Formats: sequence, C-alpha cells, structure tokens
Amino acid sequence: MSVSASHQGKLGLYLKGLRARLDPASCGLPRGRRRTKGLRREEVARRANISPAWYTCLEQGRGGAPSADVLDRIAAALVLTDVEREHLFLIGLPRPPGVRCRESDRVSPQLQRILDRLQPCPAFVRTARWDVVAWNRSAALVLTDYGARPPEQRNILRSLFLDSRVRAAQEDWDSVARFVVGAFRADSARAAAAADVARLVDELCQQSPAFRALWREHDDVRTFGEGIKRLRHPIVGPLALEYSAFAVGGRPDLSMVVYEPATPADAERIVSLMEA
Repeated sequence: MSVSASHQGKLGLYLKGLRARLDPASCGLPRGRRRTKGLRREEVARRANISPAWYTCLEQGRGGAPSADVLDRIAAALVLTDVEREHLFLIGLPRPPGVRCRESDRVSPQLQRILDRLQPCPAFVRTARWDVVAWNRSAALVLTDYGARPPEQRNILRSLFLDSRVRAAQEDWDSVARFVVGAFRADSARAAAAADVARLVDELCQQSPAFRALWREHDDVRTFGEGIKRLRHPIVGPLALEYSAFAVGGRPDLSMVVYEPATPADAERIVSLMEA
C-alpha cells in the first residue's frame, strides 16, 4: 500500500518521541553515556528484530509503508499501550478506520430525547472532530451554553483553549488540556475527515501557543473512556462529575459523553441551577 510523505513524516515523529521516552535500564540495557534520551535506533531495531537501516528509514520518513507484522514488532519493542499501538497502525499503514463524519450536524429526535431524559446529568453528543452537535439543558448550564454559539464555534478544543471563561472553570487546566489534546489526537487519527481536522489543528496552533506546544508532543496519545472532571462553576461553586463516553449506534462518527454528579451534593447544585 502506498503511503503519503505526510503520513511517513508523522510516523517518524511518533516513533522518535516514543523511543526517547523509554528508560534503557527498564528495557534491560545499560544506561552508559548517551547523547540523547531513551533508546538508540539500533536498540529498538534489535528489540523489534528488524534491520537498523530499515528502522532508521521509518524514523526519517522514508521507505514507504511498513507491514502490519513490522508495526506489531515495533509496538512490542517500544512497550506501547493498546491505544498507542492503534495510533501507530493508523499513521503507519495507514488503514482507514472506517469512521466518516457526515455533513449533517443533526442527531435523531430519539437521541435528543435520551439526552434530555439524562438530566440532571450534563450530556452531549460530539463528532470525531469534537464538534458538539447536541446537548441537554444541564450541559448548557454546567459546561458551556452551546446554543448561544454559532455552530462553527461549538468545538470542545476551541472552547478549552480560546475561551477564558471555560479555562477559568477548570480546576487544573494544564492537566485537562494535556489530556484533551492526547485524546483528540487518538480520535482524529480514526476520523476520515482528515482535511477538516487539519484545518482545526492549524487554526488552534495559530491562535493558541499552549495548544501548539501540546500538539507537537507527537507521542502523547490518550483514550477518553471514563474519569472524573472537577469544575469551579461561577454560580454554584465546586462540582465533581464522573464522565463516561459511549459510541452512538449507527453513527460511528458520533459519541455521547455523560457527566454524572459524583455526590448527592453535586446533584443538588445542578438541580438548583436548573430551577433558578
């Protein structure tokens, strides 16, 4: 399979970042005197049982697409997590992941009713580009009033990096920003709307030095999954929310994110917002 120079360059940057973070001692190698962090190229090649010359070509963005077997061995050599291994395959072969964003920004009435019935849990539906296309009233009151924004501005990354009010509401903005960029990197690699993703990334890199710095950390890939979000709401104060992300059946380009109040007190604060 042919591979573009762009994909070869991304693969090379990703491999270089992964190699640099490995501790030689944890891999059974002597630390010795090293000019650079992490493992040497020949050490990774030996662990993956491929030639040093071929591995060097991959890191330098030359030589075309590697086989699935080669990527599997490199993933093992670099001790990758499942999500990191998936990202390696997506940029290395690359194989279309089958997630295609639709032109329509509408969700079905049934899905909107589900969002509304989840209250007081804030919930929304987002695309693979992290544009929010549906939400309930709780989400508008607790997270962001998406309805007050034009559709092109209902993007989670734009809100987090370009809206000072959203930034101020995060209890630990630096950690949230790093997590969001890593999770978006993984999602954007699965999305077939590569041109739209590239335009968004270019815009954010130009407008936000913080995003630009995080995006350049090519080895930082996360999975959204489940976790806890802590906010400083301007009206009701601190909020703790347990979140989960779900695939939307029949719409592989969409996912639903639900935030459940972590305690009865958090639920009461959200209810008070809805009743105000």
